[in-house]
Amino acid sequence: MFIATLVLSILFALLLLFSAYGKLTRNPALAEAMEKVGATRIVPILALLEIAGAAGLIIGLFWWPLGVAAAIGTTLYFLGAIIAHLRVREPAIAPAAVLAVVSVAIIALRTVSA
Repeated sequence: MFIATLVLSILFALLLLFSAYGKLTRNPALAEAMEKVGATRIVPILALLEIAGAAGLIIGLFWWPLGVAAAIGTTLYFLGAIIAHLRVREPAIAPAAVLAVVSVAIIALRTVSA
């Protein structure tokens, strides 16, 4: 189980860092999505949360409680994204929903492989 945890955590951390980079560099596609959901003012905070989640997932490979906490945090982050999309009736919730499910899978894997 730890190998699956390792691979999924590393890939998810890279994805979070890539997303944070896009937010911080004001990638046009991400900027448009942030504008649609009304989150343009908090983009730097969202990027910081993604960076923290990525760091927590990687460090959590060595200390499992932090890995679980980081996965819980990313789950809440993506549930917030889903809510933000639904609140403005933006139908593009699939990416956030998939990432929330991946976060839950990491919680389960990290808990089992502790």
